[in-house]
Amino acid sequence: MTSSALVDVHAHFLTPEYVAAAHAAGHQAPDGMPGWPTWDAEKHLTLMDRWGIATSLLSISSPGTHFGDDEAARRLTRHVNETGAKICRAHPDRFGHFASLLLPDVDGALGELARAVDDLGCDGVTVETNTAGVYLGYPRYAPLWAELDRRRTPVFVHPTSPPHAEAIASGRPRPMLEFLFDSARAVSDLAFAGVLQRYPAIPWIFTHGGGVLPLLAERMELFRGMLGPAQPDVPPLPEQVTRLWFDMAGTSFPHQIPALDRAFGTEQLLYGSDYCWTPPAAVEAQLAGIDAAPQPAGTTWRALTTGNCARLFPRLTRLG
Repeated sequence: MTSSALVDVHAHFLTPEYVAAAHAAGHQAPDGMPGWPTWDAEKHLTLMDRWGIATSLLSISSPGTHFGDDEAARRLTRHVNETGAKICRAHPDRFGHFASLLLPDVDGALGELARAVDDLGCDGVTVETNTAGVYLGYPRYAPLWAELDRRRTPVFVHPTSPPHAEAIASGRPRPMLEFLFDSARAVSDLAFAGVLQRYPAIPWIFTHGGGVLPLLAERMELFRGMLGPAQPDVPPLPEQVTRLWFDMAGTSFPHQIPALDRAFGTEQLLYGSDYCWTPPAAVEAQLAGIDAAPQPAGTTWRALTTGNCARLFPRLTRLG
């Protein structure tokens, strides 16, 4: 793999069975979007070649795989994870996979984690920022975080609609604004609940340059000081956030990535396209903006993100 060949950590796939299950659960217009995109492995590979992407990590996007019934969620999650693994076996040098976990079913998520990592060979797992309004600092999730910490498994956290989204989104698609705020809510919940401190071996990946997090981390720290006595063994919230990983999906330049750089640096910045939910023309515009932007000193954004990815996913950066 050349230093300019990208690894895309934020790429999505779909299956007809998954879309049918989501439709049956009432997600005809998921997160307020007009409808569902289509996905095909061969078309994705053709686009990757055009964009200079060597490897894409596939995942299921919002609204995830749990639509209210644990047993149905276990079946659906097993289906999408087996399909993702099958795609990777068919194209081992081009695709990786984040296995879906079916929160809030902790027992089901633990079972699927073991199967996905030990049997399917996934590269990490994915969860949503919240499930039916329950965020990631929920105490009941502790056994899952402990196991992920033990395994040092990367966790890709995809934003989803917040509680009461229909009331606050004013009829607009939630990915436009609400996803960016929900990523910040999820990070704040992990930090304030002490999850980031208790399970430091989990590599958390957040999307879209952290959303609004670069603008709010200092404000969160200000309020943390008002919530109780200072804990000398707990680092300031901005310092905790610098341990997280972020991808570049969305409108990377001229503002998103420079804001992330000023707040947290780019040592843990990864590339993300958000295809197939982001259509090809928008991915091409995003990449053109990345390539035309002022480049980091002594390197390029492509090379920087690929080099960072090599530390987190050495298997992927040996491919291609």
